[in-house]
Amino acid sequence: MKTFEYDSPETLEETFSLLGPDGEGATRPLAGGTDLLTLMKADIVSPDRLVNLKRLGELPSGIKETGDGVTLGALTTLTEIERSPLLRRRCPALTEAASLAATPQLRNMATIGGNLLQRPRCWYYRNSLFHCWLKGGDDCPACDGQNQYHALFGGGPCYAVHPSDLAPALLALDAEVILKSRNGERRVSLSEFFALPEEGRRTETTIREGELVTALRIPPHPEGTRSTYLKAMDRKVWAFALVGVAAAVRLEGKRIEEVRLVLNGVAPVPWRVREAEGELIGSEVGGELFTHVSETALKGARPLEHNAYKIPLLKTLIRRALETLTETEVPSG
Repeated sequence: MKTFEYDSPETLEETFSLLGPDGEGATRPLAGGTDLLTLMKADIVSPDRLVNLKRLGELPSGIKETGDGVTLGALTTLTEIERSPLLRRRCPALTEAASLAATPQLRNMATIGGNLLQRPRCWYYRNSLFHCWLKGGDDCPACDGQNQYHALFGGGPCYAVHPSDLAPALLALDAEVILKSRNGERRVSLSEFFALPEEGRRTETTIREGELVTALRIPPHPEGTRSTYLKAMDRKVWAFALVGVAAAVRLEGKRIEEVRLVLNGVAPVPWRVREAEGELIGSEVGGELFTHVSETALKGARPLEHNAYKIPLLKTLIRRALETLTETEVPSG
């Protein structure tokens, strides 16, 4: 790891002056550090300066409910999310996702802001010996290499998958991210915040240079809305998702009035399956509905040589998530 400077500002104004523009990658913000420090140790990123965010009173942590929904400060840890009675009641998919993410020690350190910005766990990206497309190379070695953990959707030129468990849950809950820079504040829906990497932006988000994630907001949902997050791993606990499913459903009687269905571990970003949602909305629970919907959700999958096993695994998780959310009738109105 190369040597670097370390600053610990106390105001956002001072932080923004340190963040840039010093040239791409020259300065990096540091919160929990659970992803950034591993990238630095592997010589994947080599910043000249780290800027500590944890002393910023203007950068909030904690979970608050207002008439505008539920707000999570960017420095809120995964442990706080996992243990929050408010989120367990209002947004169970998010607490379930947090409980399945990493080890207890890492959940104590990792922040929700950093969790959404973490980079892929692809072994080609994480190995300094491979100059993959995501690091400025010409192609993706996973396309024709060892790709059992790689993308079914949205692949090319990068076939890595998004590593966050909380991101698909937040997308299913229709969350937005609040960003600040020296130019002011902007709010972006999570569906726009995550974007497939492209030639001019070899990252998985649309965050701009010099911006910080300051908070996330989950809008209020109608009474009776339920959500869940299910995940399959290659060991019993504390592993990244082979595949995952986040779902939010609102019923009136046995009729599905609203639904959002997001897949994890299948694309460089959390992958919302809108065609499958369209088949669910207005349908009555029962029969072979969920089996048919799981087929629709995976219809556009393009497996690589070693990852076709993800398709039946996902179909099972989709059916299980929808069955869990609809197994008890919710009174109409």
